[in-house]
Amino acid sequence: MIELESVPELVDPVMVAAFEGWNDAGDAASTAVAHLDREWKGEVFAALDAEDYYDFQVNRPTVWLDGGTRKITWPTTRLSVVRVGGEKPRDLVLVRGIEPSMRWRSFCNEILGFAHELGVEMVVILGALLGDTPHTRPVPVSGVTSDADLARTMDLEETRYEGPTGIVGVLQEACTHAGVPAVSLWAAVPHYVSQPPNPKATLALLNRLEDLIGLRIPLGELPEDARAWQVGVDQLASEDSEVAEYVQTLEEARDTAELPEASGEAIAREFERYLRRRDGGPGQGPGGHATETGDVPYLRDTASGRTRPPKPPRPEAGRSRAADGDQGPEGPDEAPDGGPVGTGETGGSGEAGGPDGADGSGGPGTDSTGGPDRPQED
Repeated sequence: MIELESVPELVDPVMVAAFEGWNDAGDAASTAVAHLDREWKGEVFAALDAEDYYDFQVNRPTVWLDGGTRKITWPTTRLSVVRVGGEKPRDLVLVRGIEPSMRWRSFCNEILGFAHELGVEMVVILGALLGDTPHTRPVPVSGVTSDADLARTMDLEETRYEGPTGIVGVLQEACTHAGVPAVSLWAAVPHYVSQPPNPKATLALLNRLEDLIGLRIPLGELPEDARAWQVGVDQLASEDSEVAEYVQTLEEARDTAELPEASGEAIAREFERYLRRRDGGPGQGPGGHATETGDVPYLRDTASGRTRPPKPPRPEAGRSRAADGDQGPEGPDEAPDGGPVGTGETGGSGEAGGPDGADGSGGPGTDSTGGPDRPQED
């Protein structure tokens, strides 16, 4: 039984999750959740038992000194809550951890148990993949879902992927079977410069999340870090003529593919986004949600026969719900975890995953997953 006496009643809560590992290229997704936790001073209220889900020879614990006392930090997944005030408050449940080594269905059931108990209205899972995208252009971020109704009402891409998947894909399917609306947001990281950190991709994920859930997210130093990151990669690319030529090829392909979008519609969409941020405008509701199908033994409320618990009482004040999401104009292919593969600009392979699970189509003078003259990181 999950006990949550220390957690206050939440207002229109949305769960935002990210996991280090295969689905976290450049650490962009996990850094985004860490940013939310830091900026909004999240309070940890639960941690999953590391013994249940992690192989410590794969994800080793760390030893550190607290004064003169040696302590061990075990790899795990922690949940924290942030209270976001303002005219239209909304609370977030942040899930940040490492992709588990085993017992994935039990892992997802435990996460869903917290979601049910807290009355979570929607789960947003952040991911990052390696793709054929130039670092000089805006980071493509796409939204996908397994729920046909949710895809239609929120203008998302319905995933059709078949093949190997990661914890992002498994958790999204678990949410679908449990009747909890779930969306995955994917940022495409240039495969030729995949080493973390990638503040530009992290910033793009936070901007997209801001649009989706209707909250103004304090960005802190991220915009400046993103600019500095791009300048640094520009300098590295300029030192190798083959890499510079390859980047130019990606730029031309990207610009050509997006030419139809260089229209009044695209400009209007960006202007609306600017106005929402300036005015702190609310988002829109998440629309429909999935019903339980299949025979996968995911958590549900068997006592009442419902797939979700009754909603907690709502305060009188007006509150926003989750906003819409959109898929890029090119409708990218899908990654092994239900996200897109690459960005469709060059037709390259760019198979997705985190820094240890990708198979990008390396250009001239590049490693398929590492930057120029850089080794691939585990």
